Amino acid sequence: MRDITPEERAAAAARRLALAPGRAAGVTEAVIQAQVHAFYGKVRADPMLGPIFEAKIADWGGHLEKLCDFWSSVTLATGRFRGAPMPAHMRLTSVGGEHFAHWLAIWRTTAAETCEPPAAELFIARAEMIARSLQMGMAVARGELPPVRSAPVAQADEQRGRQDQDSRQDKGRPGPHT
Repeated sequence: MRDITPEERAAAAARRLALAPGRAAGVTEAVIQAQVHAFYGKVRADPMLGPIFEAKIADWGGHLEKLCDFWSSVTLATGRFRGAPMPAHMRLTSVGGEHFAHWLAIWRTTAAETCEPPAAELFIARAEMIARSLQMGMAVARGELPPVRSAPVAQADEQRGRQDQDSRQDKGRPGPHT
């Protein structure tokens, strides 16, 4: 396999940006920065969420930069974010659904204040999807829910189980040629 040239890398980045959902909604890096900084300013002052974040984040400047990279990747498909949100959230054992609901309420309000409606709608839709995913992953890790399997995987497992059961029942029975 050959190395990708800088020109090819730039062309791929331009294609991603052209297809990015945020572009049509008016999301820019400046909009992302305004949303992230305004939102986390509110979160840090919030009596429910502030203490959770303050206990875990020592370098707010670095964290906000990472969050801007995250939202740039989510909305503009820049691929800048290099991290793993799920494991980081798994360590928050005292965080539950009420925290996510409150986080989303502040996110929605901030998006409405900070962004034009199409960008706010995109930010909100993506945040809701991410919150559902994180809550599901955390619930599975805590043993509150069974691991989620896709329908085809579940159907294949069920089919294998029936075949195994049929095979066990068939052992010892005379076959059609006996």
